[in-house]
Amino acid sequence: MDRRSIIKQAGLAGVLAAGVAPAVHAQETVRWRMAASFPKSLDTIFGSGVKFAETVKELSGGKFEVSVHAAGELMPAFGVVDALEKDTIEMALSAAYYFTGKDPIFAFSCAVPFGLTALQNMAWKDYGNGRKLLNEFFAKYNFQTLSALNTTTQMGGWYRKEIKTVEDLKGLKMRMGGGVFGEGMAKLGVVAQNLPAGDLYQALEKGTLDALEFVGPYDDEKLGFNKVAKYYYYPGWWEGGADLEFFINNKAFEKLSAENKAIVKAAAAVAAADGTAKYMALNPVALKRLVASGTQLKAFPKAVNDAGFKACMEVFAEHEAKSPEFKKIHQDMRAFQRDQILWNRFSEFPFNQYMNSVKI
Repeated sequence: MDRRSIIKQAGLAGVLAAGVAPAVHAQETVRWRMAASFPKSLDTIFGSGVKFAETVKELSGGKFEVSVHAAGELMPAFGVVDALEKDTIEMALSAAYYFTGKDPIFAFSCAVPFGLTALQNMAWKDYGNGRKLLNEFFAKYNFQTLSALNTTTQMGGWYRKEIKTVEDLKGLKMRMGGGVFGEGMAKLGVVAQNLPAGDLYQALEKGTLDALEFVGPYDDEKLGFNKVAKYYYYPGWWEGGADLEFFINNKAFEKLSAENKAIVKAAAAVAAADGTAKYMALNPVALKRLVASGTQLKAFPKAVNDAGFKACMEVFAEHEAKSPEFKKIHQDMRAFQRDQILWNRFSEFPFNQYMNSVKI
């Protein structure tokens, strides 16, 4: 693929806006390493890293190359933030809420319960205060972020038994991404566990887990969860639009030329658009296959959703009371969300509601 085709795919206006001219100037060769928190088998998420690397190479005329490494190759899946702090790697591909053990603020960069949808997340980060506030926070860990792709609204996960009431959650051993969601579910009696993708099938098969949530139909089918759990619940109210991101080492980024900095930003934009569109295209087809193979789709009872909302709002309040920085970011996100909900009331919501009622 030549540079012209890359520019065509990314959109010429978008590439030029990022500061990348069609011509590549002479510059020294740059080699970066990207450590992912995901296995290669997840061609959606891991594939975003590959797309980024391919685009960087094309836009730089081969002068800037990024090698992409799956979880476990350079370090464990959850070791990437420590590696960025120590300048061991130049960048990572991960989900920020995996690292809420360091600080619950990490979750805002990926997803929080009853939070933003994919489009709302993009708008908050790029045209609200989201990216600015979060990168100010991440500076203490020596990195900044660019979106890698958004999963859009996720499924509520796989369960070995039906969830009919809130009582059914008590004692449930469940894998979840981490952060406020895990703390909120703990209030409902769930035993939260945070495991990397590669360990999930075996844990569910052996009964180490009673339930798990990962992403959605395409990835979940690829990981085989339907073979060891019968019930597939929706919606994943804890991930209305989970943003996976490129974590970029601040020192490495500052060493780049102005042109290479622009190439990094443009390549991330190409990868994010590609990965998000891929999920939108692949998930409905995979869902039909899952149902045909015997998976039982179930909506969470409203009482469960309501209990989850109440518990998670309590957790948000608890963190706000302890951390002014958490409160600042949370309140900013909610103010932005309120305007988005108001707009959706007159735009996407009634349109989608009508389209659900007619046959096309």
